[in-house]
Amino acid sequence: MKKVNWLLLAVLSVVLLAGCNSEETSSGVASDAGINPDTTISVVLKTLSSPYWKYVEAGAKKAGEELGVHVTVVGPSSEKQLLEQVNMLEDQLSQRPNALLVSPSQPEAVVNVLETASDSDIPVLLIDTDTNFKGKVTFIGTENYTAGYEGGKELAALLEKGDKVALISGALGNPATDDRIEGAKEALQKAGMEIVAEQPANSDKSEAMSVMENILEKNGDVKGVFAANDDMAIGVLRAVQAKKLDVKIFGMDGTEEAVRSILDGGLTGTIAQSPYNMGYEGVSNALKAINGEAIPERIDSGIEIVTADSAQEFLKFLQSISE
Repeated sequence: MKKVNWLLLAVLSVVLLAGCNSEETSSGVASDAGINPDTTISVVLKTLSSPYWKYVEAGAKKAGEELGVHVTVVGPSSEKQLLEQVNMLEDQLSQRPNALLVSPSQPEAVVNVLETASDSDIPVLLIDTDTNFKGKVTFIGTENYTAGYEGGKELAALLEKGDKVALISGALGNPATDDRIEGAKEALQKAGMEIVAEQPANSDKSEAMSVMENILEKNGDVKGVFAANDDMAIGVLRAVQAKKLDVKIFGMDGTEEAVRSILDGGLTGTIAQSPYNMGYEGVSNALKAINGEAIPERIDSGIEIVTADSAQEFLKFLQSISE
């Protein structure tokens, strides 16, 4: 694997060792033994309907178990359900948690709620997606522009100068996926690729498949695609396979489905984030904020470039944190 995130591996080692001795309920969440009933942390994610966010949830819950705090994790039915996320934030805030950990689907839509929390002396920490909200304690996540740039550079290295490529973005206004696309675009253009399409697919497999089908109708000679997440990359792959074309496809997130696809000869690669680490470090730093400890304003959770050479090793890692 390239760019190994040693912090993540260190956290994982502690997690796995401690997990052998933790007392858990049938749902996988620790029993009340060792939990401080007076400390609660609310985690509001973009959704809980995809593997990526399940890894974030798993990391947050494991940190809650080990640190002895109640952790509640919620998320809307999809990343485009903005109002649903706002309502969830307001509901969690009404329960007066000791800290709030948030990954905003569209930052400007939730700023008012975050300001209300901060004004009520509830520490607000952001994960995965940053905002200009001045009251935040810290932001924990990937440098998305850099990650996209690295993905674009890896894709370009497999193509010839002048080859046609397409970019598949997430929901409009989502800064995380927008930044990834901008980074990939710069790398691809710098390498001399011709970008013939840039379209959103709302981080959804079916939409991405449909979008790619339309792109191929006009540009059947596309040689490469960068999708802003793995679900969309899988959708793109389905459209490409249906036409039996040879197209290099990179996604981003490092989900198990994407890694298995790489091993099966489907996707070319994925730029893996550290969602488990985001959730774990989010809760860990939320507790520090509750206790009045100093926290860095920015915590980079790191990336890894996963291709056929490293996919098997990375798959073992994903399986170890899913158990």
